[in-house]
Amino acid sequence: MASLNRRQALRQKRKKRIRKKIFGTQERPRMTVFRSAKHIYTQIVDDTQGITLATASTTEKEVMEQQKFENKTAAANYIGQLIAERASQKGIKSVVFDRNGFLYHGRIKAVSDGARKAGLDF
Repeated sequence: MASLNRRQALRQKRKKRIRKKIFGTQERPRMTVFRSAKHIYTQIVDDTQGITLATASTTEKEVMEQQKFENKTAAANYIGQLIAERASQKGIKSVVFDRNGFLYHGRIKAVSDGARKAGLDF
């Protein structure tokens, strides 16, 4: 962690602390969110088998061809709805939310709000 800057190092500490408590099962997989400066990525992961069940991100061709979003928070909300739709297609109704060390605010909150609006239970 010495090569990371201070903010990234603090996020990594929070991430480790969170992951000790959060574990995705087959009945209730873990929905994890990663945000970069420009994009947002989400995955639904079954930790017992170690596989990714569904993904959605703003880098996908399908999302890029959409109309321009008014801001990054609107794009994050859309990604939340998209991951919820893909999860429901696979029969996933409830998940455990993993904020991945990020503060539950802004784009991270927008992803979870979009997923809840589309019918995913946390």
